[in-house]
Amino acid sequence: MISAQTFALPQMAAANNAKTASGQSTDAQSTCGKCVTKPVIYQVFTRLFGNTQTANIPWGTKAQNGVGKMSDFTPKALESIKSLGVSHIWYTGIPHHALVGDYSEYGIGIDDPDVVKGRAGSPYAVKDYYNVNPDLADDPAKRLEEFEALIARTHAAGMKVVIDIVPNHVARGYHSLSAPQGVSDFGADDNTRLAYARDNDFYYVAGTPFEVPDLSQDLKALGGEAHPLVDGKFEEFPAKWTGNGARAAKPDQNDWYETVKINYGIKPDGSIDHPQLPKGFATKSVAEHYAFWQQVPKQSIPSSWHKFNQIAQYWLAKGVDGFRYDMAEMVPVAFWSYLNSNIKQTNPDALLLAEVYTPSRYRDYIHQSKMDYLYDKVGLYDSLKAIIQGKAGTQAIERDRESVADIAGHMLHFLENHDEQRIASPEFAGDPKSALPAMVISTTLSQAPTLLYFGQEVGEDGSEEAGFGKPSRTSIFDYIGVPAHQRFMNMGKFDGGQSSKEELSLRAYYAKLLNLSHSLSALSSEYGDLHTANIAQDKGYDADLFAFSRFDDKQRLIIVSNFAKDKAKHLTLELPTALINRWQLAPGNYPLREMLSDEKPKTPLTLTTKGGQVTLDLAPLESKVLVVGEK
Repeated sequence: MISAQTFALPQMAAANNAKTASGQSTDAQSTCGKCVTKPVIYQVFTRLFGNTQTANIPWGTKAQNGVGKMSDFTPKALESIKSLGVSHIWYTGIPHHALVGDYSEYGIGIDDPDVVKGRAGSPYAVKDYYNVNPDLADDPAKRLEEFEALIARTHAAGMKVVIDIVPNHVARGYHSLSAPQGVSDFGADDNTRLAYARDNDFYYVAGTPFEVPDLSQDLKALGGEAHPLVDGKFEEFPAKWTGNGARAAKPDQNDWYETVKINYGIKPDGSIDHPQLPKGFATKSVAEHYAFWQQVPKQSIPSSWHKFNQIAQYWLAKGVDGFRYDMAEMVPVAFWSYLNSNIKQTNPDALLLAEVYTPSRYRDYIHQSKMDYLYDKVGLYDSLKAIIQGKAGTQAIERDRESVADIAGHMLHFLENHDEQRIASPEFAGDPKSALPAMVISTTLSQAPTLLYFGQEVGEDGSEEAGFGKPSRTSIFDYIGVPAHQRFMNMGKFDGGQSSKEELSLRAYYAKLLNLSHSLSALSSEYGDLHTANIAQDKGYDADLFAFSRFDDKQRLIIVSNFAKDKAKHLTLELPTALINRWQLAPGNYPLREMLSDEKPKTPLTLTTKGGQVTLDLAPLESKVLVVGEK
């Protein structure tokens, strides 16, 4: 039974060098310095978080639908986020991106709606890397100072700040108003007569003008609304390659037509035209990578590499503590070694998170590119979603775990983010409680950090018709309200005053679960497989269940989840002799303490020289995190 009580924040556990059950080090901190061993990252869509308006008119303006501000992250708001066990806030949509709005009185050029997705614009079509989205500011003229104040408030609340860098592409109308002296815009020095040159920042369709793609009715600029600039034209000569690599002067409507591809020294035929890492550098330290790039002649490093390093250093100097890299696998591995080693030279504790979807390349991005964390989407996320939807059994979890066992501490676990469907949407689960067993496993399975997307903790369903795109994901393109989150926010009180009992209960569960990341030392150490042995026996354990152990020399945990939505489970869980030997416990009865509820387990864990067993009852969708006590 989920309790709606509030929970005190435990102290963060000291970092440990983690090992798998096989004894192989996962080296979870090999590039992460002194950062928290199991960070909890709260992704918040900055533009939506503080919005209190509830009209939710499709394609609505700021006046109609409202817009959140950086000032909405008050000490009270940040305290509320911190109470969830959060160590880092990923403020999505901070860099100034293209949007449909008039800020010309602040010297900002007006963006053409024909190359903007939605009315509020995509946060991944950045038009000025040296300033902040003016929509987020109370005073757009002081938007950079307002973000610096937000960084300071976040730090004062005991959390760190992560923002996006989008290395693969920028907005078609990129132009910085705030670049430091000596920093030139992307493309400013390009030879546009050439389709490719190593130090061109963009690729060109030489001699050919850009054409706006033909858009279907549901994708038309501003939903078909009349606007002086909605004329199917955008001046760009010569045309640049589109962000997803499309090379036509007139991209398709399904291309990333609002963006242009950055050139990293890869020729159009795919051959490499940039410095590469020497063989054996996968085993080298970040410091050794930095030293290597220091001796590479600067003139041999492509222009775009220098520009992104300048961008990263600019934000580090303002107090940003890390970066989330969009579509990281669309740029070269060697570039990441260059950028990340420079970042770590400035801030060894910077958190570096990459969006990568190709499992065969995971180790390259961790060991050679020196990323701290990668998305565990094509793996654990996909499997957990399939299990929740009744399309797979729990054996998929153990398969996915084994596939990344050597890099487990580097794989970010999540069930929602801005790209994925909301759990409560009909397209995913239709009910936020259906994902609780998966969330327990996602949080406790390994040394990996956990990502929580704002509103997930109160069951946001993403059902609003915002404008560009379809429901099931909270819109990142338009001005919109986020109803379940708004009810908890309660006009800035952050007390759940408008929330339902179910929403408060759900949030309390998330808070208790995520705070275990910092209070249970075993979650940062070794893993013991309980699923394989138990699924082979007929003692009530079936494909709806998943069980495992986490342990260190001070603490032993048994974790078991029931994915069945309408079926309670009565089972006898067997513990193999090999695990008991690793625990170094003598035969006898050991009491258990349940960490996710106030319920006291009815039977102890019994250990013998031949193994151990415990009898458990789990309600539908119930999970237990059991601490093994003293005899």
